[in-house]
Amino acid sequence: MRIKQSEFITSAVKRNQYPIDNRNEVAFVGRSNVGKSSLINSLTNRRKLAKVSGTPGKTRLVNFFLINNDFYLVDLPGYGYAKVSKKEKESWGTTIEMYLTDRHQLKRIVLLVDSRHKPTEDDIMMYQWAKHFGYNVVVVATKSDKLKNSEIKKSENLIKSTLKLSADDNFYFYSSLNKKGTEQLIDNLFLEFATDID
Repeated sequence: MRIKQSEFITSAVKRNQYPIDNRNEVAFVGRSNVGKSSLINSLTNRRKLAKVSGTPGKTRLVNFFLINNDFYLVDLPGYGYAKVSKKEKESWGTTIEMYLTDRHQLKRIVLLVDSRHKPTEDDIMMYQWAKHFGYNVVVVATKSDKLKNSEIKKSENLIKSTLKLSADDNFYFYSSLNKKGTEQLIDNLFLEFATDID
């Protein structure tokens, strides 16, 4: 599958601001500074589609991007950033939960974790949350270019065991820097839900 077209459609806080055209949706979620915006830009081959910030925690809305005029890639707020107030953290959690609850258009959740570190308690909670709502989950370990070849398997085992991934969950390493395996990852994340697969 090729991503030939990608465009920002809307940012939303409330349900009545979500698109209502019933296109399939694939949502990306992860802790702040995990490289979510960079991954989205890399997959779509658009340098500034999702805003990359040097300050973690800047994505505070649910952002919808239309891919190939066919389905939505949904960018959810980052979580786990320490330098925000408790009230603001709760607000982000509410925004994420509101989107996940009874969103029948949502077909898959892509959980991003940092390949260099053990998943955090927030990562574990997010994974369990997605499973609780019955969604198909794919885990992508970002920044894999920072790992030596000898560290890859150790990282994979640590992430899988910490999150307690099920046999149904797919797991991939990815680097937005070297973009190795981009086409394969696009197919694995989106092909199942796309109607235009050229």
